[in-house]
Amino acid sequence: MSTLTVWKFQSAEGAEDVETALKSLQKEGLIKILDAAVVSWPADRAKPRTKQLLNLVGAGALSGTFWGMLFGLIFLMPLLGAAIGAAAGALGGKLADVGIDDDFIAEVKEKITPGTSALFLLTMNEVPDRIGEALPGGGAELLHSNLDTLGEQRLRDVFGEDAA
Repeated sequence: MSTLTVWKFQSAEGAEDVETALKSLQKEGLIKILDAAVVSWPADRAKPRTKQLLNLVGAGALSGTFWGMLFGLIFLMPLLGAAIGAAAGALGGKLADVGIDDDFIAEVKEKITPGTSALFLLTMNEVPDRIGEALPGGGAELLHSNLDTLGEQRLRDVFGEDAA
């Protein structure tokens, strides 16, 4: 079963410092990273910065389109015009079909604010307690939404990608 987890950090830099810890968890067999992305929101900026952690994942990674659309729904919705908002609403419905519902979007939107950061992970075979212990910065808060195998395939179908 695939799991989408979001780990919130209390600093804007916290999520960017996790690559070494994630690589170690993969080597130990505690996690298989299918895809990962980071959102950093410095306190002095109006919008967060985002980046996909491509060096952690293999050929089965989703495209930047998925992360861009998800982050757009979470962080930029108030800035969208009516036409774009309608398209985003349709996409939001498709994401709900795979287990990323409005409650999840609202919770992430509420908790990831200026001065914080977040790590978004699409994983298999994870041990959440061990992941939390291994993340640097001591204070990562877990938010998550489970995706079953069917949900992951639907997610890949929405973005036109083949499963690995």
